[in-house]
Amino acid sequence: MRPDRGVSGCVTGVALLLALVSACGGPSAAPGPAASTPAAASASPSGSSAAPNPNAPEINSAGDIPDGQVFVPYTPAGASFVVRVPQGWAQSAAGSAVVFTDKFNSVRIESVPRSQAPDVASARAQEVPQLQSSVRGFQPGQVTMVQRSSGPAVLITYQATSAPDAVTGKSVTEAVERYEFWLAGQEVVLTLSAPQGADNVDPWRIVTDSFRWQ
Repeated sequence: MRPDRGVSGCVTGVALLLALVSACGGPSAAPGPAASTPAAASASPSGSSAAPNPNAPEINSAGDIPDGQVFVPYTPAGASFVVRVPQGWAQSAAGSAVVFTDKFNSVRIESVPRSQAPDVASARAQEVPQLQSSVRGFQPGQVTMVQRSSGPAVLITYQATSAPDAVTGKSVTEAVERYEFWLAGQEVVLTLSAPQGADNVDPWRIVTDSFRWQ
């Protein structure tokens, strides 16, 4: 055997091995660390929200009257006036007053004899102390004269604690507007109540502007 044939054979074998390795794509790369995903990064360790605080204060519902609410004329038996009230609200009697309610919203209508027209001074001296002693959770607001379609009226604003809900037993803080209309010895009081923070400016304007003496 010639020595150069052995060397040539080894060279050929090495070349063949390199060709096979190249054809197979070479050795696979070692796996790197797994990339984190946004979902995994943002997941809560416990996967649950904090438990509610039983001592947290009651949050009032908005109480907004829907834009599509219909208002219908109402005249109590034997009365000399008419006022529009929200259609579909529950009607009840409270002494000499009639009350229309929907959840914590209400319109209270009462007619009483009064020899002289009320004004800001008389309301502060008479009505406000009466309300303070009789209304649960009373917090005074303002006493002003306002103009409505039927003429001037005394407006007393205040806050009060509502009667407990018949189902939940819970109460809310209400914003109250009390309008006093007067003509020829007769006073009509419209008291409009809604949860504090409700945006009922337009509905309450509809009610108070609809008031008419007959």
